[in-house]
Amino acid sequence: MSSATQLPQSDLDRYRRELFEFLEIPSVSARSEFRDATRTAGAWVVDALAAAGLEARLVETAGHPIALGEWRGAGPEAPTLLVYGHYDVQPPDPLELWTSPPFAPTVRDGRIYARGAADDKGQLFLHLKALERLLGNGGTLPVNVVVLAEGEEEVGSTNLRPFLESHREQLAAEAVIISDSVMFGAGQPSLLFSLRGLAYFELRVRATGTDLHSGTYGGTVPNAAVVLARILSTLHDSDERVAIEGFYDGVREWDEETRRAIRELPSREESLLRETGARGLTGERGYSPLERLWIRPTCEVNGILSGYVKEGAKTVIPAEAMAKISFRLVPDQDPEEVARLLRAHVTQVTPPEVETEVVELHSGRPWRARPEGPYFEAAHHALRNAFGREPVLAGEGGSIPIVADFEDLLGAQVILLGFALPGANVHAPDEWFPFDHLEKGILTLLDFYSSL
Repeated sequence: MSSATQLPQSDLDRYRRELFEFLEIPSVSARSEFRDATRTAGAWVVDALAAAGLEARLVETAGHPIALGEWRGAGPEAPTLLVYGHYDVQPPDPLELWTSPPFAPTVRDGRIYARGAADDKGQLFLHLKALERLLGNGGTLPVNVVVLAEGEEEVGSTNLRPFLESHREQLAAEAVIISDSVMFGAGQPSLLFSLRGLAYFELRVRATGTDLHSGTYGGTVPNAAVVLARILSTLHDSDERVAIEGFYDGVREWDEETRRAIRELPSREESLLRETGARGLTGERGYSPLERLWIRPTCEVNGILSGYVKEGAKTVIPAEAMAKISFRLVPDQDPEEVARLLRAHVTQVTPPEVETEVVELHSGRPWRARPEGPYFEAAHHALRNAFGREPVLAGEGGSIPIVADFEDLLGAQVILLGFALPGANVHAPDEWFPFDHLEKGILTLLDFYSSL
């Protein structure tokens, strides 16, 4: 087992330079103008894998390529560990809300600020450097290792499942380890027991053939923005429950032991208010904030577009309106069933004088962990050794769409071992990652890999 308690300063200085080089690449997978940059980031990962001693290559897909690295030095009889991460990032907009440019990484107050610092370049980088330390200069491990880093996680991992299906034998593994999540709190490491799934849609309303003068036609024709607002208002009831008929039919109730463990964790209400700037917390009645985040499904309006919204006055009746709507799902909800239920609900509440359309954007299934076995125990002990504190089991309100596919297609246990912190502004301006977790994360992974 690795017994190192700190890394040489010269190595940490190099790691900082290399991580900043990685973060400077604007690998925004959702936007076509960043296609070349996204590919450059994938190639950067391949070079880092090769430098770490793995056989590495860039694998083409119908979208952004996959960076794949393999080390089979433990032999055909040894177990295999698959490391998953992603090198693509969310769009940085709105740029004016960044304190420093999103692709010019900087350290302030002990934090690395850059798009991708926490999600997921910074955390993927920890694995690359841990493997480099273990396998460099002819080093060895007790397990074979496959590293798979995709460039489409932020757009739904469209091409990854087909890749897994066509490469099952090559990617066969006993366990998958993923560092793309947050710890429960500063100084309090955690291992995840659940992820919520995702069903994401556009709701479009068309009321007239074109925008119309609100004086000439106001009071006689339907207003697409008003109709959209009324439809959106039907998605929740007065208890903040999703008001779509049948929505909760697939929800698996959690056992009392899990709910009790959540209740015994320190309250995060004050930190949630501080992180979000909200004046108060809301959500489904009868559940604590942590339960709402981890084990209950939600429906959120992510954006609304209609009519004239620029500076000055333009008095029009909007012809069209659009809202983006996301559902976070829990076991055993099915994204396809949620899509069917949403369409049925929208049809029911749409007035006859307008047209509506529900367009599915992407989805992912929810996941529930098996917190047991040698890989889980190795991760648990490694976190305790690195942070000097027993890790807790925690949930995650977000989604990693491919996790359920790893279990279904590869039959592998998934271990979620994250190093970001709550309030890291993931998907928002001023995304950050704790600078000292660059060292602590690598030390944790050195311990984890070495003790398998």
